[in-house]
Amino acid sequence: MEVKVGEYTISDKHPVFFVAEIGINHNGDIELAKKLIDIAKIAGCTAVKFQKRNPEEAVPEKYKNVKRETPWGIISYLEYKKKIEFEKEEYDVIDNYCKKREILWSASPWDITSIRFLDSYNLPFIKVPSALITNKEYLEEIKRRKDNGTPIFLSTGMADIELVKKVVDFLGEENLVILYTVSTYPSKPEEIDLNIINTYKKLFNCPIGYSGHEIGLQITLAAVEKGAKVIERHITVDRSMWGTDQSASLESIGLIKLLRDIRIIEKCMRDGIKRKLDTELEIEKKLRKVYSL
Repeated sequence: MEVKVGEYTISDKHPVFFVAEIGINHNGDIELAKKLIDIAKIAGCTAVKFQKRNPEEAVPEKYKNVKRETPWGIISYLEYKKKIEFEKEEYDVIDNYCKKREILWSASPWDITSIRFLDSYNLPFIKVPSALITNKEYLEEIKRRKDNGTPIFLSTGMADIELVKKVVDFLGEENLVILYTVSTYPSKPEEIDLNIINTYKKLFNCPIGYSGHEIGLQITLAAVEKGAKVIERHITVDRSMWGTDQSASLESIGLIKLLRDIRIIEKCMRDGIKRKLDTELEIEKKLRKVYSL
C-alpha cells in the first residue's frame, strides 16, 4: 500500500509528504507566488500546489455576473477569476523556479480544459478538489492520467462515506491517495473528526492523508499521530491579505513550526514494542535498587 511520487514514497513506513497549498493566494502576482515557493522550501515542504481554472468553464453560470468587491474594484465574479488566473507564461515560470529551488509542484485542475493544460508539465501528482468528485466526465479524464501512471490525490470534502466509496471505486485504489477534508474556511474544531482517518484506513487499501483548513497547528499534528501520510495546508505571506483562502492559511512561522513538529512526532512513532533502551541503563543503575519480581 504505497504510492510513488517522483523520488518520494508515500506509505506508513515513510515520512509525511507535505504539500504547501499556494492555491490562489498569489492573487495573480507571479512574484508573490515565487515568494510562497521560497517559504515552502525553507520550511521543508515536499511540494507546493496551485489551482488551475479556465474561468469560462469552471465558474457556474449563475455566478459569472455576480458583482464582487476586489482589489481591482467592483467587478463580476468571472472577471475576478480571470484577474487571478495564471496562464502558460506564469506556469512556465513556476515550473522553472521550482526546478531551481528543488521542490515539487503540482496543481488542482478545476475543469477538463485545465487537466489538459497541465499535461504538458509532466506533474508528479494531480490533486482532485472536493468540488469535482461528483463530475463523472471530469473523473474519467483524471482516471486516464491515473491509469497512465500519474498519482492522484483525492480530496473528500462535502461528501458522506457512501459518496467517497463510490468515487474510490470508480477511480480504483492503485496510485491513489485519499485525503480527509472538511470544506469550510476556516474549519472549526467541532466540524472535524480525525477518527475518519482511521475509518478510511480500514476501508481503503491506499495511503490516507489530511487536507486541513483550520486555524492553528494542533489538529494537523493530531492527524499525523492518527496516521495521515500526506498533509496539505494552505500557506500565505499574510493572513490579513485579501482573498478567500487567506484566513485559513499558515504564515511562514506557523508553517516552519508545523513541519518541525511533524518531523519530531515521526521520530516518536516506532514499532510499538516496549523495550529497555540502552540509553536507560545508567539511569537504571542509579535509580533501581530492588529486583524482587
